[in-house]
Amino acid sequence: MALGRVHLRPTRAARRDVVSLVAVPVVDEAAVRAALADVADPEIPAISIVDLGIVERVEVADDAIRVDLLPTFVGCPALDAIGSAVEERLAGFGRPVEVHFGFSVPWTTDRITERGRRNLTKSGFAPPGDDTCPYCGSADVLTDNLFGPTQCRSTRYCRSCRQPFEAFKLV
Repeated sequence: MALGRVHLRPTRAARRDVVSLVAVPVVDEAAVRAALADVADPEIPAISIVDLGIVERVEVADDAIRVDLLPTFVGCPALDAIGSAVEERLAGFGRPVEVHFGFSVPWTTDRITERGRRNLTKSGFAPPGDDTCPYCGSADVLTDNLFGPTQCRSTRYCRSCRQPFEAFKLV
């Protein structure tokens, strides 16, 4: 006995039921903060803006998602890139995103999370207050240039493994 092909077509009612089962993302502060943990700092991609500690406030309302960020320094050149990355990452929540940069609370290096500090070290970047080489752990380190590629960073040199590396300035 040969078997033929069977084509099943859902009825209109069944198609309506399928559409009603499409998941709508939960939009609350925890979901927004979790999404922001995917946004890397454009100058130091080893660390997210959450682990860097620049996400000051998240407000979720019916009409918009508002995110207040703290720049690491006045005049930080990465602000536009960070704002765009936040808007892009949160676009999937289906409501307008408003990003504001403020200085009501100053950003300090104390705001960097432990996970952020570990990620910095793994990427060859010394966390603030750590005067050891992220490559070999030696304390035989000198400051090569107090003024690194940006205002918040300096460049250092390890005399033991002879590796140059960057470090956050303590703020």
